[in-house]
Amino acid sequence: MSEAQTAPIYEQRRFVFLTLDPIHVGTGGFRLGRVDMPVVREPGTNLPKIPGTTLAGAARSYAAMQYGKLEAAGQHKKLNEEGKRGCPIVYTFGTTRGSGGQAGRVSIFDARLLLFPVRSMAGPVWASTAELLEEAGFSVSHRPPGDEQPAATFVWDRKINLSWLLFEKPALTTISDGNLTVQPSFAAVKDRIVVTTPRMFEQVVNSNLEVRTSVSIDPETGAAEDKALFTYEAIPRGAWLWCDVIEDDYNPDFPVTRDKHNGGGPMGTTWRRPLDVVSSGLRLIEYMGVGGMGTRGFGRLRVVHDWTQGGVA
Repeated sequence: MSEAQTAPIYEQRRFVFLTLDPIHVGTGGFRLGRVDMPVVREPGTNLPKIPGTTLAGAARSYAAMQYGKLEAAGQHKKLNEEGKRGCPIVYTFGTTRGSGGQAGRVSIFDARLLLFPVRSMAGPVWASTAELLEEAGFSVSHRPPGDEQPAATFVWDRKINLSWLLFEKPALTTISDGNLTVQPSFAAVKDRIVVTTPRMFEQVVNSNLEVRTSVSIDPETGAAEDKALFTYEAIPRGAWLWCDVIEDDYNPDFPVTRDKHNGGGPMGTTWRRPLDVVSSGLRLIEYMGVGGMGTRGFGRLRVVHDWTQGGVA
């Protein structure tokens, strides 16, 4: 049996992120409400997220920058058909130009909250729910019995507050998985986690999003414009998110050696499959940022760890 026949139909890789700065991915335009420019939320849970389209756009642009072919990041009008076939960026993310276009080989899903930082009487803690942790691959030994009593990975003998919400003494719980909990970067939070019910978690998160106030500047005077004050919210620094990326490349023809950059030249690394391209692009978000308000110090997101979830042959 050939290598192509034994290769899996798809492969799933899970990425876990840590926000180094506040992250603002807005809904577009202004809204009436608590803030003028809210962040994107999941419709069912009302929890903030980073859309997969946002991550895909950033990953494509930054991978193209690393590859040294900026025209592959956008509409790539300068690339002919041969150039597209030999470009790992176009091969990975696809194109709408040319004869019928070309579908990409990866699907990048929304980045969802895993751990959310919040202040308490016990110092900074990270809130989550058993459902979110288990969906991300963790096992939770003890679920909170109700909205009034959470569970925690540390011993606390008194009532505990999560910002303005006051809870009864938390029950002790442990969380574990075979991937993230063994990472050194997770050591700072693994004994500071408070598990609440989904209903209370939504209250904790939306009450503790970072909200900033800014004002538009008049380009002629250099001073603040009259009646131009606006507010915007963001996922705060120190939040943990996760997302899945699925590579669907059932007939692999990845252009490993068609370009000198991809053979260990100026790029300094070799991409051997579409998942390598996505991983390189996502890791550059730590320096280049994602979402809006980048010039105001927003947007840096670090890939803490990634691992293969498996595939189906």
